Amino acid sequence: MNENLKDQDVLLVREKGSNELRTANVGKGGKVKTAKPDGDNPDFLKIDKHGNILENFFANFMRQVKEPTRFEFFRIPADKFGEVMQKLQEAFKHPDKPENKELIDVHRVDTDELVRKQTQKEEKTEQQSSAQAKQSTSSEYAINPERVDWSQFERIGISREALEKTGNLEKLLNWQKTDLLPISPKFDDVTLRTDARLALRENADGKILLSIHAIRREPELDRPYFGVRFSEEDKQNMLKTGNLGRIAEAEFKQGEKTPVYLSIDKQTNELIAIHTDRVKIPENIKGVTLNDEQKKSLSEGKAVWVEGMTSKKNTPFDAFVQFDADRRGFGFRFDNERQQSQNQQQGNTQNDVPKTFRKQELSEDQRSSLREGKTVHVGGLVDKKGKGYSGYITLNKETGKTDFMFPKDYKDALASGKVTPDDRHKTQVAVNSEGKTNEATKQAQAKGEPLKKGQSQPDEKQAAKQEQKKPKKSKGMKM
Repeated sequence: MNENLKDQDVLLVREKGSNELRTANVGKGGKVKTAKPDGDNPDFLKIDKHGNILENFFANFMRQVKEPTRFEFFRIPADKFGEVMQKLQEAFKHPDKPENKELIDVHRVDTDELVRKQTQKEEKTEQQSSAQAKQSTSSEYAINPERVDWSQFERIGISREALEKTGNLEKLLNWQKTDLLPISPKFDDVTLRTDARLALRENADGKILLSIHAIRREPELDRPYFGVRFSEEDKQNMLKTGNLGRIAEAEFKQGEKTPVYLSIDKQTNELIAIHTDRVKIPENIKGVTLNDEQKKSLSEGKAVWVEGMTSKKNTPFDAFVQFDADRRGFGFRFDNERQQSQNQQQGNTQNDVPKTFRKQELSEDQRSSLREGKTVHVGGLVDKKGKGYSGYITLNKETGKTDFMFPKDYKDALASGKVTPDDRHKTQVAVNSEGKTNEATKQAQAKGEPLKKGQSQPDEKQAAKQEQKKPKKSKGMKM
């Protein structure tokens, strides 16, 4: 075989379920074709080490074949074509054998990767051409495209055209990070394939350099970030909201403290810092004018609840607003923290007290007692197995949730002074939790009419029965 084939591979294709391998090639007009690997000089596609031909072939293949996922692709050295081809054919007869499986996987082409890359190599459309003409003027972006050395991107397998088509070029030229992109930097004969976000940064000499932000397994919060140590509260804030929630003093230079906002890049788990002096607190957000207290809280890195904002679709919405160093702007968070925050700052209002507990409706007296911080008895509850039970509930003003305890736990809490009994139902509390009785309960129980659960006085029917069974007074003997 020709000496020039030493640095080239051959592309083979196989329909899933078949043992037949065929060579793949591209004919005139980009038409995909396959052939049996016959003769000393089979018609095959030669793939150089950069893989550009392979990407172009696969782009055409995906457009022309109705069900491209039915096929598997393999690449083998061109100068060892016959030898490797025969070994693969034999391996497909018993693909489950470990040695055969290993051989097949070594030569298998990662088609998923090629699907991602094909969008980067398709011919430019008129829309791309006009977009490229538009981005050539420095006035459109914060960074003049002419200042960027685009060969930096090509060395990691990313083209300027691909950045433009995926909408990431505009982000880059406005000092923002791209979305996660597949990159393939090469180190001598080794190619590293991974996903990363890319950004442009200016060094001290004014040169625009490529910055690669690779994926980390998790945020590094257990060790200092430029001298900033994270408390347990800091860690919880970062993991829950993505933002530190306060101003940190970072030491980027020895002995020099710099106030910064800190956030987590949710796509890569990298910690991101922005100098506070580079952030301007707005007068209004999404049509809502901020008051002085809100602006002060935002400047301190805190989250602020803002109501009545208007989205791009002209839809009103409420949300927490907080500066996000990763986004380099203010972000919105939609969750139930507003309720918890209001409970902590203002206490519970009437609407905060639940109307039911575990499907059991609460009376107004019970809700009033809960509002006053008292512990209320609730009966008629049913567990998952259909068994009835009762217990005591207290409104937790810190979380806005209802805490439950069984009668035994209530007795212990009552004895240690940890709970306040419900004054509106003292008799009920005594009967249900302390085993005490009052005169009314004694009378009802003596007459075979026990009080119902939650009842402190005999009802009209029970009282009538008691009256009927009272002994009549003697009038004495008639003389």
